[in-house]
Amino acid sequence: MLPGRKARAAASVFNIGNVVAILVPIPLGMLWLGMSMLVYAMNRHHPNEKVGHYTQQAAYRFYGVTGFFVAAATFIPGGGWNYYLAAWALAALVLIPWSIVDLVRIRRDDWEDMELPVETYENSSKD
Repeated sequence: MLPGRKARAAASVFNIGNVVAILVPIPLGMLWLGMSMLVYAMNRHHPNEKVGHYTQQAAYRFYGVTGFFVAAATFIPGGGWNYYLAAWALAALVLIPWSIVDLVRIRRDDWEDMELPVETYENSSKD
């Protein structure tokens, strides 16, 4: 059995990581960039399809925003800390509200327990 509460928790992980990474960009933002790939790989093909959907949507937002700012940072002049702070604030304005809205959607969604099929493998060794 896969309890619905565990599926709901798995669907929330990427959004929670996004919010924490934006609120504490150094060092958690940098660590989340790597950890998010692991979370995505684990949850995208979760037995409950809704977990994969919510994870994918959160990943689209996070990677889209971070990818845009990595490309834009190429053109920031040396010592341009004001530009970096503006980019961080803009990323926060995009990611935090969307992640919170998604967390509310996840909370309100109907998460039913799932029965997972058990696969058996026979050992077919030749003597």
